[in-house]
Amino acid sequence: MNRRYGLIASTLAAVLACAGPAGSQAPAQSAPPASLTRTSGYLTAGGAPSSLALVPPPPTPGSGAQARDDEASLAGLALHGGPRWELATQDADLSFPFAAGTFSCAIGTAISETDTPRLYGLLRRSLADLGLSTYPTKTKYLRQRPFMTNDKPICTPAVEAGLRRDGSYPSGHSAIGWGWALIVAEAAPDRAEAVLARGRAFSDSRRVCNVHWQSDVDEGRTMGSAVVAKLHDSVEFRADIAVARAEIAAAHAKGLKPVRDCAEESRRLAAG
Repeated sequence: MNRRYGLIASTLAAVLACAGPAGSQAPAQSAPPASLTRTSGYLTAGGAPSSLALVPPPPTPGSGAQARDDEASLAGLALHGGPRWELATQDADLSFPFAAGTFSCAIGTAISETDTPRLYGLLRRSLADLGLSTYPTKTKYLRQRPFMTNDKPICTPAVEAGLRRDGSYPSGHSAIGWGWALIVAEAAPDRAEAVLARGRAFSDSRRVCNVHWQSDVDEGRTMGSAVVAKLHDSVEFRADIAVARAEIAAAHAKGLKPVRDCAEESRRLAAG
């Protein structure tokens, strides 16, 4: 457990931090974690879509949008300690090779550096492009996270200090999870519905974890979609998608099964 939390911190422990209405003091700044800036993505510096141009300001205190966020937050808290909370804790881990298996049950085969190296590389490289895309808006608004206003537990307490220092809106994890879902769905079109459903659940896990508001999650998905659309300008990205599609077909032909417990994953998904 400590290994996993430590890797969360080194990968995106700052991709989310302060969200919510008025109240506690906002952090002085919101900056991408070093692990994101060190990772080589497909897009050049400044080449990602601007979140400031694509997402609106976060909900204001007392607004209908904030009331919707409050209601969704309460629904997430009701899942604390149950199977869906366990899945949300798992989804918080963006470390590799663990995170590469997120969509293995959805596509029905293993995703690994050995068995599907190009698909594995697609997920690892796009992590930086997707996560970094949220930072212009996170830095501008420095929104506080739900746990900072409701004083309830989060599913990754070991990285709470880092989350407190980082803006919540929009959700970097949600941008990554939804962007990954779009990529994997393109590489496995016959499994697209299952993959997209898993990507939606992955981003919803941030609300369940009590580290993001629903609007953070929604606009994180907006950025995930925008970045993946931009990635298609890259010849290298398009070539990697084509190879990944062939890798998945070959993995199915070999009868390679997901390493994760898919029955348990289904049980957790059904719980919330």
